[in-house]
Amino acid sequence: MNTLIRIALMGLIMLAGTAQAADPLIISGGNDRAVPIAVVPFGWQGGNVLPEDMSTIIGNDLRNSGSFEPIPRQNMISLPTQASEVIYRDWKALGAQYLVVGNIQPAAGRLQIQFAVFNVTTEQQVMTGSVGGSLDQLRDMAHYASDQVFEKLTGIKGAFSTRLLYVTAERLATSNTRYTLQRSDYDGARAVTLLQSREPILSPRYSPDGRRIAYVSFEQKRPRIFIQHIDTGRREQITNFEGLNGAPAFSPDGNRLAFVLSKDGNPEIYVMDLGSRNLQRLTNHYGIDTEPFWGADGQTIYFTSDRAGKPQIYKQRLGSNNAERVTFVGNYNANPKLSADEKTLVMIHRQDGYTNFKVAAQDLQRGNLRLLSDSTLDESPTVAPNGTMLIYATRQQGRGVLMLASINGRVRLPLPTAQGEVREPSWSPYLN
Repeated sequence: MNTLIRIALMGLIMLAGTAQAADPLIISGGNDRAVPIAVVPFGWQGGNVLPEDMSTIIGNDLRNSGSFEPIPRQNMISLPTQASEVIYRDWKALGAQYLVVGNIQPAAGRLQIQFAVFNVTTEQQVMTGSVGGSLDQLRDMAHYASDQVFEKLTGIKGAFSTRLLYVTAERLATSNTRYTLQRSDYDGARAVTLLQSREPILSPRYSPDGRRIAYVSFEQKRPRIFIQHIDTGRREQITNFEGLNGAPAFSPDGNRLAFVLSKDGNPEIYVMDLGSRNLQRLTNHYGIDTEPFWGADGQTIYFTSDRAGKPQIYKQRLGSNNAERVTFVGNYNANPKLSADEKTLVMIHRQDGYTNFKVAAQDLQRGNLRLLSDSTLDESPTVAPNGTMLIYATRQQGRGVLMLASINGRVRLPLPTAQGEVREPSWSPYLN
């Protein structure tokens, strides 16, 4: 959440709201058991030891989705590891429902990976796949294999080859702070620096094609929105209005940018056509309106507002003056994100009578609310493009960290990231 907006909204939490709804079903964790799957060590025909284990990466990917539970590596010792050696009886005894095997071969200075998936229950092969690349693309190839396996077994497109943006804040010996905009694999691996500044960087967001990012920078000692091209590093300043310039969000077609301005004295949501730079005002209310998020139709924007006396989530169509309230449960709901099918709304939520801020997912059809985090001060949720996972910022042992959770509530784990305070995650779209 943008720091200035967060401060404004936090000051409004104590205001009494009047709108209420019937108590929903609130679920604090996952239910059903994940599908047990064995991802055995891939055979390697080369001489030197590979820098990373592909089967470990694939197993972690499938676990992170919340749909699968990999069989522990130590339980698979002495069992068959090649497709031609599969003995279903042994894998059934181990409890595996599916089995992933693979082989890595050197080929003209590159690597060629073959992999296959077996249904242990029906004793049938369900898929084969292959992928090639250089040694430094080993993680890319592993994520690709994970995507293929996940889609074959669930019918949902995999999101393990996507990327993550986040901001780190590191205190220097000079008592200054260095802010860094980082991009990494979705799981925090292979982080690279896109921008460094001695002034805060906030609210990074990917464009739909994944080639640009929008963010807020204080490098001019006041907040301004920039767009940066990832491949070239070229930047352009998008806003230079008086007051607040924050919370940018690309439209689904990438041609427009929604953001928050206070140039008229009150934080409101505006939409800019990036080609013509024409500006359209969406909201017009004495309350604070912030944190826009586009619906898939490119005409609906979800946002946070305190217009009912406390922060709640609303939606409004472009060209309309009517905002429809979406959340009613709890005394604080903010920072809306939608799943890919737009059936689930992810947000920062605080229950009535509590002081903790948690990540929650609301079923927009049934109204059920699921708590997805167990920490106390969560913020900035971002959802995978296939809607199966999310990442959010929280605190552990006094430090800002990123947590990955599955939407079904089965998985929750910290991501390995750089030193310093880590915040403001943003998940990329699917990348070509």
